Amino acid sequence: MRKSRTILICALILFCAFLCCGCSVTSQQSPGSGPYKVYLIVKSTDTEFWLSAIAGANAAKAEYNIDLVIVGPETEEEYEQQNEFIEQAIRDDADAIVFSAISYTGNADTIDKAADAGIKIIVIDSDVDSSNVNVRIGTDNLQAGRMTGNAVMNADLEDFVVGIVNFDKESRNGQEREMGLREVLESDSRVSGIYTINVSTDAEAARIGAELLLNEHPEINVLVGLNEPLAVGVGKATRVRELGGKVKVVGFDTNVQCVDMMRDGIVTALIAQNPYAMGYLGVESAWKLLEGETYNSEQWIDTATTIVDKENMFSQESQRMLFSFG
Repeated sequence: MRKSRTILICALILFCAFLCCGCSVTSQQSPGSGPYKVYLIVKSTDTEFWLSAIAGANAAKAEYNIDLVIVGPETEEEYEQQNEFIEQAIRDDADAIVFSAISYTGNADTIDKAADAGIKIIVIDSDVDSSNVNVRIGTDNLQAGRMTGNAVMNADLEDFVVGIVNFDKESRNGQEREMGLREVLESDSRVSGIYTINVSTDAEAARIGAELLLNEHPEINVLVGLNEPLAVGVGKATRVRELGGKVKVVGFDTNVQCVDMMRDGIVTALIAQNPYAMGYLGVESAWKLLEGETYNSEQWIDTATTIVDKENMFSQESQRMLFSFG
């Protein structure tokens, strides 16, 4: 009897010791167990492009159990405010930043500061002049510019005079798109003129800019807007002047207003990106980096681009690109 009682007491002691050891192990978060804190710093929080990217990021947040903080300025000119958000992420001990740079050079030093603090850096959509970026995700903008050129040259015209409405010269993706576009235009003998105006990333500024181009060069018969608000503004300028069908419009992205203008014959084609994929893959890549996966930071992860026009806009693939919210 006494022997059985002794065995029982020893067993209880061992069991309690096991529980204590178990508690001490589970109370310490092992590396990679999460949730990681990730900042998504976008260019703007009120355009359909960035709302789609945010939707993708939130989907990845739920799948990977990420503590996701989403911030961005009201307009795509406020790179200084983006720098303030990066500083906030540093103070908040963020594990990673998913970032789209308004200014290729103006955001660089602050991104380097974040990297020096041990924060992983993932770029989506628009690059930053930093060797500390771990992953780059988005559109191949040179190729997208070439696609834009092909969409322009497919217009039913004998000769082409093209007006380009582009955004800030400090934004890397806008400059690469124009380079690709000009590459195609300048190689075609049917193009007799190319004119560019740079405006703030705002539909009204783009409308005014497009009208200035038309006033200075009334021979323009194609207008191109190289991102979502600019495409909307260029379309509005054409509609206000009742030039639908006479001046062809090619735009970037898939704003609902542009889709409506395509249906009405004002917009000829849209270069549709996939911002939902950018947001999702940005957050997913942050998690994978923090779990120890490595990437080639010199090689962009391409999220695909499609030309949508009136003929194919109702196809399944075009509808997926036009309304890529999940």
